[in-house]
Amino acid sequence: MTIAKAGAFAQPILSHFRALVHRTVPGCEEAIKWGMPHFTLGGRNLAGMAAFKKHVSIFFHHDEQPGGTGKFRKIASIQELADDSVIEERLRAAVERLSLPPAARTTKAAAAPKPVPEIPAAFAAALGAASLTERFAAMPPGYRREYIEWIVDAKTEVTRDKRIVQAVAWIGEGKHRNWKYRKC
Repeated sequence: MTIAKAGAFAQPILSHFRALVHRTVPGCEEAIKWGMPHFTLGGRNLAGMAAFKKHVSIFFHHDEQPGGTGKFRKIASIQELADDSVIEERLRAAVERLSLPPAARTTKAAAAPKPVPEIPAAFAAALGAASLTERFAAMPPGYRREYIEWIVDAKTEVTRDKRIVQAVAWIGEGKHRNWKYRKC
């Protein structure tokens, strides 16, 4: 997509953004990536834009702003485009992030591990009867969580009881819940 091929409503928005990018980041280059105009700096993606039938989207790569493109997602007219100062700030922040080493560019905190749900009484009793309580407790939290959620998610008591019997058998064999689907 080139600006000339975009709809009449989109051309002033795209042209303005393009001029703003070149004014704010003089060393940037233009490229087409994923079928959309992009601006790169040192061969790495900085920002991009896309025109659709009724709106334009502008995006900044490696953006730390919550909500992705946010107010830059559906721009239907030049009046809806954010102030130049806001766009310039986002561009400068993107340039700054690109100057950091790759590991430092990511600021997302690791997700806290999901807690293991409380073990249902019937399952605990079945594990105890089979002398597998310690083996189950020694399994990684994710494996225990998979078994417990599988049992708790049963819609009927009959299904729950079948799953408990199956779980005890698999745990006795040292298998985790989804052992069939994992490569050896």
